[in-house]
Amino acid sequence: MNKYVLRTSLIWLTIMAVVAGVLLYRSGGSARPSSKGNATSSDQLQPEAAGPVPTNTNAHSMQTQQATAEGSAAPALAPLQLTPERMQSIGVTIGTAEYRPVSNDIRATGSVDVDERSISYVQVRFPGYIRKVFANATYQYVRSGEPLFTIYSPDLVATQQEFLLARRNQQTLSASTVDGVASGAETLAAAAEQRLKQWEVPQSELNKLKLSGKPITDLTIDSPVSGYITERTALPNMYVEPSTRLYTIADLSRIWVYAQVFQDDVGRLKPGDSAQITVDSYPALIFNGRIEQILPQVDMATRTVRVRLALRNPGLKLKPGMFVNVGLKTGMGRALVIPASAVLQSGTRQLVFLDHGGGNLEPREITLGQRAGDDFIVLGGLGEPQRVVTSANFLIDSESQLQAAAGSFTAPSPGAGATAMQSGSPSASQANIELATEPNPPQRGTNILRVKVADTSGAPVAGAEVTVKFYMPAMAAMGMAAMDMTTKLNDKGNGMYEGTGKLDSGGTWQVTVTVQKNGQTVGTKQLRVNATGGM
Repeated sequence: MNKYVLRTSLIWLTIMAVVAGVLLYRSGGSARPSSKGNATSSDQLQPEAAGPVPTNTNAHSMQTQQATAEGSAAPALAPLQLTPERMQSIGVTIGTAEYRPVSNDIRATGSVDVDERSISYVQVRFPGYIRKVFANATYQYVRSGEPLFTIYSPDLVATQQEFLLARRNQQTLSASTVDGVASGAETLAAAAEQRLKQWEVPQSELNKLKLSGKPITDLTIDSPVSGYITERTALPNMYVEPSTRLYTIADLSRIWVYAQVFQDDVGRLKPGDSAQITVDSYPALIFNGRIEQILPQVDMATRTVRVRLALRNPGLKLKPGMFVNVGLKTGMGRALVIPASAVLQSGTRQLVFLDHGGGNLEPREITLGQRAGDDFIVLGGLGEPQRVVTSANFLIDSESQLQAAAGSFTAPSPGAGATAMQSGSPSASQANIELATEPNPPQRGTNILRVKVADTSGAPVAGAEVTVKFYMPAMAAMGMAAMDMTTKLNDKGNGMYEGTGKLDSGGTWQVTVTVQKNGQTVGTKQLRVNATGGM
């Protein structure tokens, strides 16, 4: 029983769906002729007026496809005119594009490091045992020739004894008459002394050895350079070999600074460029240096390049590892520059608004080069001198896009479409409508409006009611509400109708002309008109 009820219900639902589809299709087909009847004339009125907007289904579909295809392109812009009051209220300021010498300051952070060329190691060339340590603290300052430690080496003592023995033999055999004996003794003494020198025994210790005639068991090792001990491994009673590094001494009178420069700025730098280093510990001091090398490696985490600076370190105020601020100055030659605030970055292009005077603003796409401080270098699109808007660019760009959009698509004013749809008269497309204004183009204030109406054969249409409606959408970015003006024209005979209308603002207006006769709409026309006089 349940299966039978379910099967019957499905059959009835299928029948109802088919019937509903047929009715919907018929209702859609019957609606198409009426929409065609509302098609407006394609006559062109004046150069600044766009053609009427078709309202039939095919035209609407084509327009939708065109809008979809152009949706990914950059929005079009149109020139505009603003009154001095409006420019002042939205904060418009003007700058100038000019040629001048350009230098750029690059700000970076850095750290102080030891100049590797000033580092020295202290090692001995013979094995032995350290007895006394004089330089016994890291970062202790030592001068060149100052004693560091004493060392006892059995090998060194044996070599000293050989040297003393050779000297005694030399003195004994110097008076020998045997050929080669005296010279041989002298050669042995010189070879023993040379061996001590190769072990870098100080000359003072050699002189002491010659005067005393006794081996020196505790040899004193002096510092080879002046500087600070940065590493120390020398300890009393420590056994050392020639490979043992006992001290690392660095001269900090000249240091390196590694600046972290973003990879986008590296192309402007070169070795020899000047740099200024400041540190928070000494805010009144500026340390001057120069770029020594741009290291060929990019930090993958920070996308920065290390730039090595070399500079003097008076008073040793800069310590290794200290954090510093770096200012790099680069000369970029003479170039055309504009204030950075004048450029409107849209993501795919760079725009500026040219000021032609009298509130007339023109959008211009330009090509930019590198940024130099508060300015941009202009590679193309501008000349000198030209005045550009330097503030309120976003508001002006919004208004320019609105006017450009109004020029490519004119939406009907409120109620115009409904009137045409309700009339449903097949004669709505049987009238040719032409609109003229005085002055042409119209201006802000009072204008004379003239409309000529004729049927499809060209015969004048008399005794009709002609209404002209001007409409401007709201501009939220400019702080302006929507504006509209409607006027009814008087019949002057021979198909001519005339009246006056007052426009509250310049700019692009959407105009709808409606012609009715005997209560039926015999024709409508929609177009756009650019009025002068500012906003």
